[in-house]
Amino acid sequence: MTTPQDVVFLLDVDNTLLDNDRVIADLRGHLEREFGAASAERYWAIFESLRSELGYADYLGALQRYRLDAELGQGNDLRLLQMSAFLIDYPFADRLYPRALEVIERLSRFGPTVILSDGDVVFQPHKVRRSGLWDAVSGRVLIYIHKEQMLDAMQRHNPARHYVMVDDKLRILTAMKGVMQSRLTTVFPRQGHYALDLDAVATYPAADLSIERIGDLLDEDVRGLFALKEK
Repeated sequence: MTTPQDVVFLLDVDNTLLDNDRVIADLRGHLEREFGAASAERYWAIFESLRSELGYADYLGALQRYRLDAELGQGNDLRLLQMSAFLIDYPFADRLYPRALEVIERLSRFGPTVILSDGDVVFQPHKVRRSGLWDAVSGRVLIYIHKEQMLDAMQRHNPARHYVMVDDKLRILTAMKGVMQSRLTTVFPRQGHYALDLDAVATYPAADLSIERIGDLLDEDVRGLFALKEK
């Protein structure tokens, strides 16, 4: 058995460490410029339908489904398949929030840092690698369909007495807190469209700590995020 750490820091990716809203804006612009509004609208309709079906964003899966529609004569432009090159070659490292890597480095002085993300099994790991986040956490990367439902597995991979979860979705933080209770400290960076949706935010209780941006963690008392009691 691995000896439990005092604390493990769990870090979301999209709109927590990386500005995914900007990635999507870039993708939207690329689709419309290169392939036209009709093809772009068709792709996003498939994307949203697939996200509702799967529960996570699957960019390449939506592209695959678009291809099937196009082959059956329901699509608008087979040239959209060229979008795969845009996604694979995208400069994700340029979309990290300011000081995100510095935050990971600082947290790692107190305990292991772990990427805990939702997503597909191909594109999301690619994004994590290409952005530099994989190396920043020394390969400690967990990507699930619904991470809040995989907390037992997460703890087996990274045993600790206490955990700190940083995520832009209060829904996720609330679900995890409901399971892990006092063993989890929740940190809510108010970044991205989910965090800035006031109606959605009002639906859930406040996180243990709210910050305006991920870089603000450099100014926080990290030890104060986990209060370990002697048994």
